[in-house]
Amino acid sequence: MKPEDILQYCLANLEGTVRTESWGESGIFYNPGGVLKRGVYVLTIKEKDGANDAASRLDRPGVYRVNLGLRKGTYARLFGALPARPPKGGVASVDADFSAPDRLIPHPVYAWMGWAAVLNPSPETFEAMKPLIQESYEYAREKFAKRRRGVPAGI
Repeated sequence: MKPEDILQYCLANLEGTVRTESWGESGIFYNPGGVLKRGVYVLTIKEKDGANDAASRLDRPGVYRVNLGLRKGTYARLFGALPARPPKGGVASVDADFSAPDRLIPHPVYAWMGWAAVLNPSPETFEAMKPLIQESYEYAREKFAKRRRGVPAGI
């Protein structure tokens, strides 16, 4: 699969989402009508290492990582307890090869927040990820509603 295929799937199937490019990533945010400045993350695709995120070795040709935020209960069911937040420049203390392709793993930096990742998912792995993408979308909608309540009317 190509990163663009995944992004297009999200935009076509997750109502109210928008694509944003920032911090060297392509992100899918829930933000119907552009009500919030950025919206709420659903999924990101990262295609290069960053100063504080190089564990996946995205500097290899053609390697990219899909990242999505899960509910803490789903994360725990898949991987066990949430790890502690790593120090700046560090990685999550979990038993995972953060550079292995086509495997659902804890996110190397944001596992402590319930994020998961897959490097270069195959079509079969992407199909298996769809329920998790849907969960991330629904979770983003809930967060959006909470943030929206804090935004003054008309903004």
